[in-house]
Amino acid sequence: MTLTKDRTLADKVRADFPILHQEVNGKPLVYLDNAATSQKPLAVLNAIRDYYEQYNSNVHRGVHTLSAKATDAYEGARDKVAAFVNAASRQEIIYTRNASEAINLVAYSWGLSNLQRGDEIILSVMEHHSNLIPWQLTAQKTGAVLKFVELTPDGVFDLEQFKSLISDKTKLVSTVHVSNTLGCINPVEEIIEIAHQYGAKVLIDACQSAPHMVLDVQAMDCDWLVASGHKMCAPTGIGFLYGKLDLLRSMPPFLGGGEMIADVFLDHATYADLPHKFEAGTPSIGEAIALGAAVDYLSGIGMHNIHTYEAELTAYLFQQLQQIPEIKTYGPQPTSTGEGRAALAAFTAGDVHPHDLSTILDQAGIAIRAGHHCTQPLHRYLKVQSTARASLYFYNTREEIDLFIASLKEAVEFFGSIFG
Repeated sequence: MTLTKDRTLADKVRADFPILHQEVNGKPLVYLDNAATSQKPLAVLNAIRDYYEQYNSNVHRGVHTLSAKATDAYEGARDKVAAFVNAASRQEIIYTRNASEAINLVAYSWGLSNLQRGDEIILSVMEHHSNLIPWQLTAQKTGAVLKFVELTPDGVFDLEQFKSLISDKTKLVSTVHVSNTLGCINPVEEIIEIAHQYGAKVLIDACQSAPHMVLDVQAMDCDWLVASGHKMCAPTGIGFLYGKLDLLRSMPPFLGGGEMIADVFLDHATYADLPHKFEAGTPSIGEAIALGAAVDYLSGIGMHNIHTYEAELTAYLFQQLQQIPEIKTYGPQPTSTGEGRAALAAFTAGDVHPHDLSTILDQAGIAIRAGHHCTQPLHRYLKVQSTARASLYFYNTREEIDLFIASLKEAVEFFGSIFG
């Protein structure tokens, strides 16, 4: 997509998002909570509606026309996801309810079968709870040991410390690609290369990268990668796990039931080939089809175009935040062109509680997030109870950032007059 100087990417796509064209509390909606969930374009809304209106039927089990059409659309969406992340085979894409379920699948299927007492799992202090709790549970059950990579003074993944932690005892490295709080983009290719030198497997949490940048799992060489559809313009209730084919084939089923079987007897069963071995029961058919529509939509825009435009917004956002002396941001600073970090800013404003900031901004029609962002250990590490977070997507504009900054200044001044 070619953009003129006077017509931004957001200008070209905002008409596709009906929810953005409304007022909240009497003010035009400014939606800056995209790291929590993204909004959905008409193409995605129409895809899920068309399924339920025109060919609602179960997949894989019927030979009638509606079932065949639903199956084709459901499996066609899998092909789209596989191409989106450049998987070597469509069988390497497993549908899940969300990224949390995908990580749990790996933890329970591979982790409980392969980890033993004394084995080591390396995570980082910035992990989302979804990439922490499953490994805590797995370590409790197997006797494996958790180790954590900390941050550099710049607020990024400490690669040198990682090199000192990893050893022949390391069996798994699991890390976020992009932090939902710090906004840092972790050097996953280097992390994976180092881990593989020690024979360790690597899982990448791509929830905050899949919606915003080009992903290539073959070039990355990760063993698994997970993402949630709802952060990348798809509905809630659908996500996916990518895994290397031979590795997935070596893993036992995660859940038992229909769909994941080949032959069933009263005392035993054999299991279906990939990807169905890990997809027990009736799946989220409409949601998967809509995920395919979301992938089509993002691919039509071009992930490189999305990343480039968001980098420009990021640079502008941080330039404006720096005009408010009370604001402290967390994570690395962007370059002058906005590169080097994700399009989000977690911040505090002196003694003002982030929830109070969020409430005041909501009265101005501006939606941001406040809290620990499912990263409580990271907030303790940073010695801050909670932060506010403004997170951007490709349909956001500079004008929306200006409205946010103006309202933020007013809120900070208001609370300053109270505290002062």
